[in-house]
Amino acid sequence: MLISVPATSANLGPGFDTLGLALDLRNVVRIKRSKFFSISIKGEGANNPRIKGNNMFISIFNEHYRKLTGHMDKFRFTFINKIPLSRGLGSSSAVIVSAIAAAYAMAGVHISKERLLNLALGYEPHPDNIAPAVMGGFTVSAVEAHRVHSLKKAMPPSLQAVIAIPNRPISTHHSRSKLPKRYTTSDVVYNVSRSSLLTAAFFSERWDMLRVASKDRLHQDVRMRALPELFELQRIALDNGALMSTLSGSGSTFFSMTYKEHAHALAHLLKEKFPAYRIKILDFDNEGLVVDERG
Repeated sequence: MLISVPATSANLGPGFDTLGLALDLRNVVRIKRSKFFSISIKGEGANNPRIKGNNMFISIFNEHYRKLTGHMDKFRFTFINKIPLSRGLGSSSAVIVSAIAAAYAMAGVHISKERLLNLALGYEPHPDNIAPAVMGGFTVSAVEAHRVHSLKKAMPPSLQAVIAIPNRPISTHHSRSKLPKRYTTSDVVYNVSRSSLLTAAFFSERWDMLRVASKDRLHQDVRMRALPELFELQRIALDNGALMSTLSGSGSTFFSMTYKEHAHALAHLLKEKFPAYRIKILDFDNEGLVVDERG
């Protein structure tokens, strides 16, 4: 069995905990029945012994597999990780989604993507990353009565993402603790209007609206202060072809969207200006979670 899940960029400026995009950068898990339990990690996190010793995937997989089958079997797990850890690209959500999907697949029980999304909500209470990880594309999501209500828009091939990955993380928990406990009515209305316009712009493919629609007053500036150079990175991106440029999730990665013909020029410029950062050009992913029973 082979399970793959894409990286995601969430919030997208004003869409705090609600908006997300799937990126064509995938974590892959290969699972085989075995006489002995074993874990192999390749790529991101391969040299981190804590990930192997306290593996969230295995814990979630075992929980669901045991519920589905009433017993535990032994498996060989091979993780091929391309999503950077703790960089605002949905690495935790990818683990949650793939672990639940893997448990159902290995138990031989069908699970719909809607059901999977709602099970994932039990581990990640905000749907901005788990929704695009499951569904692919651009997603707008709301939680009502412990259920995720989500709509998806497939992304056209004419657009690409240029992501800048700093050499150090920003803790989601720490950055969220720095956010204000109260907001003014004007700031909330500002974000509601931008988030609404951003959603409408994606669904109607009015990419010219994204620069205005992607502005935020609730969380982004506070989080970016942990890495002040991100303000300059955003300015450079918007001045050089980016349709929008926002903190990816809680950071530290910065996400920019551009037309495909402008992506390489922007990436080259960002590499020159920020040589310590990893700069990647990525397509958008419209599939989301993929389960391949052929492995």
